[in-house]
Amino acid sequence: MNGMRMLATAGRVLGQLRHDPRSIALMLVAPSLLVGLFAWLFSDQEGVFDRFGGAILALFPFIVMFLITSITTLRERRSGTLERLMTTPLGKADFILGYALAFGLMAMLQAVVTVSFAVGVCGLVVDGPLWQLGLVAVIDALLGTALGLLASAFAQTEFQAVQFMPLLVFPQIILGGLFMPRDQMPEVLYAISDWLPLSYAIDAVNAVAAGEEGWDVFQPLLVVMAFAAGALVLASLTLRRRTR
Repeated sequence: MNGMRMLATAGRVLGQLRHDPRSIALMLVAPSLLVGLFAWLFSDQEGVFDRFGGAILALFPFIVMFLITSITTLRERRSGTLERLMTTPLGKADFILGYALAFGLMAMLQAVVTVSFAVGVCGLVVDGPLWQLGLVAVIDALLGTALGLLASAFAQTEFQAVQFMPLLVFPQIILGGLFMPRDQMPEVLYAISDWLPLSYAIDAVNAVAAGEEGWDVFQPLLVVMAFAAGALVLASLTLRRRTR
């Protein structure tokens, strides 16, 4: 029964997205445009896009899904939709998991579009299989979804949801290993980066780009999945019915 309520919630969210072309465009088109802009910016510098392109593929879906999920979920609370749903047998966990499932499906489609664009149009070259690159993009987008759901549980306005980015997103971008290898960071910052899930997503995509296999790829992905699962649990425990 709980599974049916979760699927019903996911279907309702997908139905709403179908009538919201701007959100669909943001999820499916914006990451590819940002990847293309990055590739164009460094088109005259040989090897730069191949070096950083994989990490960019992990970064942009994460940011986009965080924004979309946090704002969309917050609107459900502010409009009173969640409060009405809670008068039915729908529980908080059903709501959170339904949203995670719906946006997870969108994340899969987003990964296919973004990876295809990066490789087919922008010419990104990786030594590992493309399906692993897509898998990293999907899991990273799911992490953004989970953290977006968690942020929406505490925010009271869309602006406040965006304000969570300096707390939950920007430190991970800076310390995740995109700008500097983590093992070259000061010791304290390196220790902090070990507790940031995006660090492991970037480790995974770098492993795929380098052609590494097995545990080198899937160990960091499991860490990212564990962080995402923990964020979903916290989101279900802290979700409020309505924002006043």
